[in-house]
Parts: sequence; structure tokens; C-alpha cells
Amino acid sequence: MSGGRRYTDADQLAAALTQAATVVGPAAAAAVRAEAMVLHAAILAGASGRPGPNAPTGRYRASWQVQVYPRRHGADAVVGTFAPQARRLELGFYGADSLGRVYAQPPFPHVSPALGTMQSGFAIRLAAAVMGAML
Repeated sequence: MSGGRRYTDADQLAAALTQAATVVGPAAAAAVRAEAMVLHAAILAGASGRPGPNAPTGRYRASWQVQVYPRRHGADAVVGTFAPQARRLELGFYGADSLGRVYAQPPFPHVSPALGTMQSGFAIRLAAAVMGAML
């Protein structure tokens, strides 16, 4: 497939695609893993004071984890937390909770700004990793 080769035989094309998959899959997985780590770092930075939430003890920041799941031709990554306050910190909360306590907590976005900076370049960086692996 490299060098712009044209295939007229289906078997040759299938063999070239199979060969490319052995190279592209690991390159795509490495790119996904790297992007997940960058997103994780951006979320932690955003959760380290205003305009994001103040996290004086560090437990909230420590609750954020990265999990990468290898796939046949790449990987999936999940960056997240099970901290119960995460949703309230990101989106805010106005009203009564299940115990009847009333809150007027403004949002302190730290995930959505991190995602916004990642999304614009992720496809470009992934394509560059894949194309680099194929050359």
C-alpha cells in the first residue's frame, strides 16, 4: 500500500491490507494511549483551581483514571472517575438533593474544556500516527 501502489488483483489488495493492519493497529493504539494521557493531564490541570474546582486535598484529582483497552486494530481509552462529586463540579447543582439539603452550586467546568482542546486535533494526530507507521 505504501508508495501509492495500485492493485488490480483482489488477492494482492487483501494481502496488502492485511500487512498494513499489522502496522497500523499498534500505531493507532499508541496514538489513542498518548491522547488519553494528554486528556487525563488536561483534566487534572483544570481541576486544580479556578476557573475549575478547587481540590485542596487532591483526592478528587487522584480519583481520575485512564484505562486503555487493546482492540484488534487499535485501542479504546476511557478517562474517567467514580468520584460522586464529579458531575456536580462539572455541571453545577441547583436544588434539593435526596436528603432534602438545598444547594446553589455553580459549575466549575474542567472536563469539557479539556475535551474541547483535544477534539480538534485528535483525528489529525491519529492519522499522522497511522500514516507514519505505513511509510
